Amino acid sequence: MTAVEDPAGDHHPRGGGGAGIATLDCAQLTSPAGHYSHVVTHRGVAYISGQLPVTPDGSRLAGEPFDVQARQVLSNLDACLATAGTSRERLLSVTVHVTDIDDWPAFDRLYADWLGASRPARAVVGARELHHGSAVEVHAIAALDQAGTPQAGTPQAGPAPAITPPR
Repeated sequence: MTAVEDPAGDHHPRGGGGAGIATLDCAQLTSPAGHYSHVVTHRGVAYISGQLPVTPDGSRLAGEPFDVQARQVLSNLDACLATAGTSRERLLSVTVHVTDIDDWPAFDRLYADWLGASRPARAVVGARELHHGSAVEVHAIAALDQAGTPQAGTPQAGPAPAITPPR
């Protein structure tokens, strides 16, 4: 991972944001289309932006069945967790937005299988519509290691996160 650190060992963001805040974009996902980062870390916590059912090559799965969309969202969340150097087991809170509350039981089954024994705090929010016509979106908060920096060698770790130093 490439980062600029201050004397206290905190990562600086690309652009503004202040000491100790790092913005991370996941190399396994398409670049954010708006003014946001996939992940922001600060003081030992990773804040993961809402993940939609979009494949790594940018294909939108809004027309696919709900379970296909939900699996892609969870895969994208895994990629973001790995980029931050953390894992599913370190999730603190998960918020799920669904456009049809009748899909909640199907999501809950997939989510329980995906998480295993972990049981982070969770909320489900009914939404009239989501971006690109998606049926599900998930954002999350996860703990990093005790030092508040990305962990090395986590079970689902992918390539090093891309951190752009300040300009």
